[in-house]
Amino acid sequence: MARRKILRLTSTAALLFTLAALSRAIAFGQTKIEGTIKGRSGSEIILQTTGTPKIIVLLTDSTDVGQLQGAFKARNKKMSMAALIPGLPIRVDGTYDAKNHLVAKTIRFKGNDLEQAYAINAGLSETKETLEKTTQQAEQNKEKLEKQNAALAAQNAALKEQQEALAEHEKKIAANKAAIAANSARFGQLDDYYIIDEVIVLFGNSQVKVDPKYNPQLLALAEKARAVNGYMIEVKGYASASGSAALNQKLSDDRAANVTNILLQQGRIPLTNMLAPAAMGESEQAGRDHKSVDAEAADRRVVVRILQNKGIAGL
Repeated sequence: MARRKILRLTSTAALLFTLAALSRAIAFGQTKIEGTIKGRSGSEIILQTTGTPKIIVLLTDSTDVGQLQGAFKARNKKMSMAALIPGLPIRVDGTYDAKNHLVAKTIRFKGNDLEQAYAINAGLSETKETLEKTTQQAEQNKEKLEKQNAALAAQNAALKEQQEALAEHEKKIAANKAAIAANSARFGQLDDYYIIDEVIVLFGNSQVKVDPKYNPQLLALAEKARAVNGYMIEVKGYASASGSAALNQKLSDDRAANVTNILLQQGRIPLTNMLAPAAMGESEQAGRDHKSVDAEAADRRVVVRILQNKGIAGL
């Protein structure tokens, strides 16, 4: 009877001790959790478990990290915290702090799990490196393509500008040819030149001075010449058949010289655009009946022409 009572008291004490220990464990938040490391930043580990999406595990200087070895995983090899890499399944024994972070007392993992985690990380590293290279190459290709597109756009713009300039040039050529055709029909043409326009200055008998009434016509001709590409001014002086040939030659020369001076000085025609004045004397008489007064008046003349080289006109 006394023995049974003692056994009952002993069982009750053991139960109380167990309950006290359990209460103490619950009070301090002691727990064991298994999961896979999803990430790590210094002393913090993000642990993925089946029951909780994410648990923060804190490492301390006293955290015991070990690798389970042997057929029955009974041996424990102490490991560095550096072995705690993403992808490694671990078992954590620790307590929760005020922030609901699990402060690890012990961490255990299997050797073959560590090897697999290393393999996974190596593959991820290689994939990341490949992705970075691919991304870098894509950026380089994009930059190169943008430069090529910019160059192509510049070329297209230049081509368009050239085409517009060519079209405008062709319009000018067409207009020039039309003007030449009209002037050629009116004045004719020489072997190497088109005759664009002309002015005839008449003189009195034995006179070489230019009548001022012709000045506006000569200046207008000079102004028109400046608009002609590659123009030349031709001045030819003539005389009637009356008098000696020597005198008539001198008269035609003086008349041509005086008209030329007006073009150079008042019309501001550059000397480089002037053909040498020609004294034609009694040649190329203008009138049909050289004995009539009107015919001789028409012979006492200077013919001024704007010429354009046929080669230049076709450019």
